[in-house]
Amino acid sequence: MAVNGILAFFSEENFHKLQSIMYVKHAEKGDYLFWEGDVADKLYYVIKGGVRITKLSETGKSFIISLHQAGDLFGQIDPFQNSVQSYSAEVTADCEIGVIQRKDLEVLLWQHGDLAIEFMKWMGLMHRMTETKFRDLMMYGKPGALCSLLIRLSNSYGVPNGEHTLINYKINHTEMADMIGATRESVNRMLSDMKKEDALEIQNGQIVIKDLTYLRDVCHCENCPKEICRM
Repeated sequence: MAVNGILAFFSEENFHKLQSIMYVKHAEKGDYLFWEGDVADKLYYVIKGGVRITKLSETGKSFIISLHQAGDLFGQIDPFQNSVQSYSAEVTADCEIGVIQRKDLEVLLWQHGDLAIEFMKWMGLMHRMTETKFRDLMMYGKPGALCSLLIRLSNSYGVPNGEHTLINYKINHTEMADMIGATRESVNRMLSDMKKEDALEIQNGQIVIKDLTYLRDVCHCENCPKEICRM
């Protein structure tokens, strides 16, 4: 998560408790931490590197659900019951990952009620984040979904660029298409339209947001907290 990562959800003391049960795993770009259908018995904390979460459709098309960077905690895990992964996790940059096993987490949650409450809040917000992404895809068409995606990228990777915001993450049109269920050609066309409206520009292959209000109007932004409106 941009800036604060999971410290936006967990106190420093409880974060250290989570760290105490992590073991470190290294993974190279192109590796998979888990596949859709694997047993969901671990959480993953990104110490450094990057990971993207993907979902395969029945037709074989891969959709990018979310992007994770240093400071993020992710993984589908249901304490005290068995489940399987609904998504796959692909490493996009060489990673150092802190892995938390479900059985160790369960003991920790039993022992520390305050940690259990914070963990429940974190799970709730993760579900809310997923719901808002599906809302973006279904409610306001592809232009709305693309504008919402740009806002989320800005919240996750944005850095000041004069009066504007540079998305400090190189993403191509094909990847953006995979995030909103569109074709690369339609993403090209929509971005060209936004450039004509002076809402954004491209600098050295990176997107600069010039008019955030324009993007918010197109996607009917509900001003969700940045903890939710992110990749």
